[in-house]
Amino acid sequence: MSLRGIPEGDEATRRRRRYVDATGRSLAILGVLFVMAYTIYVLWLDRPQWVTTVMAVILIATWVIFVIDVIIRILLTPRGRRWHYAWRHPFEVLSAILPVFRALRVVGLLQDLPVLKRHTPTAVRAQFITLALAYAFAWVFFLSLATLQAERDAPGANIVTFGDAIWWALVTIATVGYGDTYPVTPLGRFYAVLLMAGGVAIVGTASATIISYLNEKVAGLRHHGDTLAAAPTLSTAEEPDATPAADPAAASAGAAAPDASASAGAAAADASASAGADGAHPAGTAG
Repeated sequence: MSLRGIPEGDEATRRRRRYVDATGRSLAILGVLFVMAYTIYVLWLDRPQWVTTVMAVILIATWVIFVIDVIIRILLTPRGRRWHYAWRHPFEVLSAILPVFRALRVVGLLQDLPVLKRHTPTAVRAQFITLALAYAFAWVFFLSLATLQAERDAPGANIVTFGDAIWWALVTIATVGYGDTYPVTPLGRFYAVLLMAGGVAIVGTASATIISYLNEKVAGLRHHGDTLAAAPTLSTAEEPDATPAADPAAASAGAAAPDASASAGAAAADASASAGADGAHPAGTAG
């Protein structure tokens, strides 16, 4: 049973899953086509009229298909879980509203590739890092395009080339913000807010990944009874030299050996002293 007492394995949920499996690749191809068409539309300024017409048709058609797809997925979800489904799948819902989320949805569909479905610890980490880098690249690239389109013809704009847009996006997402380039239009500033939010998420994800990696290395060494001679290194992905933990029994035996030797030496000294005293007593009497 699940939310509002509706079982997870009901027929409506199974229908939605079959629909998602059947349309996943087609939507991924449409998403890539949308990104390519939008890139050409923004960067190719002196394009022929027929190219403009073709790009416009592709952009509108893909947008309509994404909207229909979201509606079908929500309708195939049982009535009691539709809001829950929309909340748990924000990229799908937002892809029907903002173009940038259509690019991110394409990245999300990469999770269906067989190479990213392995479940070993190394494969899971590789999958996480691959998807995080893909999301970061798509976020920066597409928001740079959208900001350039919104800014370059505005009065007083300083983001007028794709190089300006990429530079602004990188310094913004890295939380540096030199201030030499910045959006001046309301739409451009809205994109800037999205970029800042994404920058916080990307920096936080990178920090959490590094910390998780270090914790796993330290936990692995502790599990094998080793102690760290140096901190784990990220540059070579090699574990530092480890010093085996001391064996309590061996330590006790080693500590007992000097005590036994000292006791034996003391006993020998006492015996020698007693022998010397016994030998001297008869001699003194005879004198």
